[in-house]
Amino acid sequence: MNLLSYRPRIWKQLTAATLSLGLALVSAAPASAATDIDLVLNWKYEGAQAWFFLAEDKGYFKEHGLNVTIDQGEGSAASVPKVASGVYDAGFGDTNALIQLAATQPERAPVGVYMIYNTPPFVIAVKSDSPIKEPKDVEGKIIGAPANDAALKLFPAFAEMTGIDQSKVTINNMAPNLREQLLMRGQIDAAFGYITTVSFSAKGMGLDPEKELRFIRYGEHGMDLYSNSIFFSQEFIADNPDAVRGFLAAVNQAIQDAIANPEEAMDALMKREPLLNRSVEMDKMLTTVRNDMSHPEIAEIGLGDVDDERLKKNIEIVVAANALESTPEVNQIFDRRFLPERAMRPSEL
Repeated sequence: MNLLSYRPRIWKQLTAATLSLGLALVSAAPASAATDIDLVLNWKYEGAQAWFFLAEDKGYFKEHGLNVTIDQGEGSAASVPKVASGVYDAGFGDTNALIQLAATQPERAPVGVYMIYNTPPFVIAVKSDSPIKEPKDVEGKIIGAPANDAALKLFPAFAEMTGIDQSKVTINNMAPNLREQLLMRGQIDAAFGYITTVSFSAKGMGLDPEKELRFIRYGEHGMDLYSNSIFFSQEFIADNPDAVRGFLAAVNQAIQDAIANPEEAMDALMKREPLLNRSVEMDKMLTTVRNDMSHPEIAEIGLGDVDDERLKKNIEIVVAANALESTPEVNQIFDRRFLPERAMRPSEL
């Protein structure tokens, strides 16, 4: 309460001691309270998220007046409804799942504000000696994935573009930690996933993914799609535009710091999950940067932004393949107003 705003009649009733106390409290109070942001990630804590933790540890969020809580996720597609429901303010997850929600429930769908995975990571993984060579070879086969896997969610679009008869494909859901085990045991014929995730899970089993796995990449079959972005709820954006802008400035700087000093990034990660294998997570982060974040377009538009024509085509592919009710506009899916200035964002990684 600001004592100086009282009308003269009330002012006269204040004792000198009360006035002094009030003025002291006003001068001691912060200029403004920190804005809380509850963020849900795409997956369990891992190397490819290290910049979020680094932004917190280096005080970047605090510098922008933010108090950020970072929670683990359950899949890139699963973070979208968590934000849409109001449980979280922001998420890191699959843009294509966001498109599907925007087409059916536009009033609830979050909005992307910073594109991180600009290169499609979606694959169908098979053993190196598998008879599955081309997309249509999955007909009559069993493909496994966690229920919230983004590549699984996109399979209808992939099937539409490659001529796969989905009625001839059996989908088997399992816990994420069982996917690669079931594939190598032959209990499923193939597995949906992100190429980096599947590769490192295989390495964790003592396998060499380059020798023992092959990948059918969505991006090599006409699906040059965007993947994981940072998104916020529509309500949060409307109420806290400066907080969104500050959050992106913090993460943008932390991404560059993580690449420049990976050991520092791993320190931040290991504080959250001490039982992780540090060297594996380091490799995972750097591989993610190389494979998922380095689309040639960033030389022109910078990391974090999107090419509108490419995103428009991305939207059309997802809508058509899933027979969705409407086609969202580009600005319903991505809002670049909060991005750091172009000169502040990387042109190469």
